[in-house]
Amino acid sequence: MCYSLSTMRLDKYLKVSRLIKRREAAKEFIEKGFVRINGKIAKPSTEIHLEDVIDIHSPLGKSIRAKVCEIRNVSTIQDASEMYEILP
Repeated sequence: MCYSLSTMRLDKYLKVSRLIKRREAAKEFIEKGFVRINGKIAKPSTEIHLEDVIDIHSPLGKSIRAKVCEIRNVSTIQDASEMYEILP
C-alpha cells in the first residue's frame, strides 16, 4: 500500500524518485546550483509539493524538467517513474 505525503525534502525526493541515484549526489547537485524548483534555486532541505516543477541541469549539458505527481517515502525501480512527469 502506498501513502502519498504532502511534502518531502528535495534531496530525498530526487533519490526516492530515482531522478538522481544517490542522495549524496543529489545534495551535491543542489548545492552547486544545478537544481531549481519552480524556477528558483533550491537548497537540499527545500520542501517539494505536488505539482512543483524540478529543473535539473547537469554540468555535462543534459537537462531534465519534471513535474512532481506523487510523493512517497519509498519506491521500487518499476514505480519510481510514476512519481513525476517529464516535461518538454
